Formats: sequence, structure tokens, C-alpha cells
Amino acid sequence: MQFGIFTIGDVTTDPTTGRTPTEHERIKATVEIAKKAEEIGLDVVAFGQHHNPPFAASSPTTTMAYVAAQTSKILLSTATTLITTTDPVRIAEDYAQLQHLSDGRVDLMLGRGNTGPVYPWFGKDIRDGIPLAVENYALLRRLWDDEVVTWDGKFRTPLQGFTSTPRPLDGVAPFVWHGSIRSPEIAEQAAYYGDGFFSNHIFWPASHTQQMVALYRRRFEHYGHGTADQAIVGLGGQVYMARNSQDALAEFRPYFDVAPVYGHGPSLEDFMESTPLTVGSPQQVIERTLGFREYVGDYQRQLFLMDHAGLPLSTVLKQLDLLGDEVVPVLRKEFAALRKPGVPDAPTHDSLLAARISESVPA
Repeated sequence: MQFGIFTIGDVTTDPTTGRTPTEHERIKATVEIAKKAEEIGLDVVAFGQHHNPPFAASSPTTTMAYVAAQTSKILLSTATTLITTTDPVRIAEDYAQLQHLSDGRVDLMLGRGNTGPVYPWFGKDIRDGIPLAVENYALLRRLWDDEVVTWDGKFRTPLQGFTSTPRPLDGVAPFVWHGSIRSPEIAEQAAYYGDGFFSNHIFWPASHTQQMVALYRRRFEHYGHGTADQAIVGLGGQVYMARNSQDALAEFRPYFDVAPVYGHGPSLEDFMESTPLTVGSPQQVIERTLGFREYVGDYQRQLFLMDHAGLPLSTVLKQLDLLGDEVVPVLRKEFAALRKPGVPDAPTHDSLLAARISESVPA
């Protein structure tokens, strides 16, 4: 099972000091956080894509390339790549280029994670969100799988004998996850192609995540990719830790209360009760995270959101130390012991390449 972190790149005022980091500081902090993730032994770091304030994450591929040059093991992914407003030709070429630069340490999560005003900035209409996701991904698959593509669709100019360059590393396209907070259409799309499905698993109750993952598993099996247990599932999550729960609650409460994404609403305790947010000791984080398996089954990737709501870089790095030293080693052991036989690992470049070579060898 893969463990990692994801960042959405928000630029948020620290409510305890009143200081707002500059975009430059926030971008550079994201790099330090990614390097720290590799240092503590995490498997994945995923970068968001947003084009509106308060985010400074408009170009994940640029950040990923920079991080790839300063790391050697950690897998670089996204959270998410906007399949609706980013041209599929651009996605195909950018992520193939990243494959080569990182020696295959790349996959990506596709999604519709735009707010309404963003669509017209890229010449799109939010009312076309689902059709855009469907058509653009169908083209992206063609661009990676077929060396020469002739194509005509509704939302972009036709292609005549087009070759996307560079070609995917070793002839193997990056593995794709389809990420969603609440969209069953995205779960259906992931199932149709036999790709991975990533549930945001932060803002909604566990029952919603359970329903979304169950839908994806049923449809994955329906389309003939394997049994429901063999579907590739990832979950988000959000934690804040201290040595005891009282300290954790006291430290995180000021950030929670005014956070742009969920502040000024339910209390921290109410939000923890109704969503997977966990604020407490490392042991409480372990127990809560192990409980995710009870309603989604065995899954392949667990990513935690650690660096938002104005938390300063120094605090985030300390949180990562706790995650790497006290939480993830226990989770690795416990999840492995609970795992059913026959459940696959999350695909990587090496495993996809090995499968391709195996399929090409005559029986």
C-alpha cells in the first residue's frame, strides 16, 4: 500500500500570527514539503492544480519537474490535473515529458476540480463539465496509446495524423487515477477504463465515500477488468497531530475556525465526527485511518492533506516527522496484515512495463 501527502497550494493567512505568506514563499515551501516527504519514507507526493486565488498551484508539471530533479525515489502525482480546462494534447505531452525526466516516477489524477468562474478563463462552459471530462480523456488515451492520431470531437479542433511527443517512456503511459469529491460520473469513467479511483475523503461523511467507492468497484467488475476487490482505490484524508488530543485540538482549532474551505461553519468537534478529519494523537490517527478499510475494503493509496489553512512550514515539517516516524510504519504493518489475498498493489511504471512485456511474450 502506498502512503503519501497531497497539497492544494493554498495561500492562507496564519490566524495565530496574522501573517500571509507570499506566493513565492508558498511555492518554495511546497518543494521543501515534497523533499521532506521523501526523506521520511513516504511513497507519493501529489500536487494540486488551481487557477484562482487563494491558490498558487497553476502549473503542477513545473513543480513536479523541479521536485523530480531534487529527489530520487518518491512517486510524483497530482491532486488533480484538470481534464476539463486543460487541453488533452498539452496533458499528453507534459506528463510524458515528466516520465522521461523522472525515470518513470509519475502518475496523475484527473478531475473536474474547477470552480465555476475558471471555465470561461480557458474558453469552456461549466455546463459542459461532464462531457468535457469524457471527451478529453478519450482523446488523451488515444494520444498515449496510438502513435498517429486522427480525431474529431466537439470541444477542440480536429487532429489529422498527429503524433504526441515525446512518446510515453518505454511505450507505457502514466497510470491514471480519476479523482472526485462527489461525482458518480467520474467513478463511472474510472471503472470504464479500468483506471484507479481516488475519493477526496475530506469534506463529506464516510457514508458518501463508501457509496462512491462501492459504485466504482461494481462498475469496474461490470466492465470486465477483474473482481470488485481488484479495483484500484485511493483515499484522501486530513490529520493534525500532537502528543495528546487536547494539545492537538488547541493547536489546530484557530486554523480550522477560519480556514477558507470549512471555517465559519460547524465546530471542529462536529466536523471531526461527521467527516474523516482526525485531530489528535498519532495513535488516534492510526486507529481512525485503519477504520477506513471497514467501509471501502482493501485499497492501494492513502494520501494525507497536511499543509493548508495557513499552517506555517515549520509546523508542517514537524507534522510530517510524526507521520513518518510514528504513523505510517504502523499503518504499513497493520494494513498488510489485514489485506485479503489477491488484492493488487497500486500500479507503477515498473509494474505496468513488466505487465506489457509479459503480454508480448508468446505462451
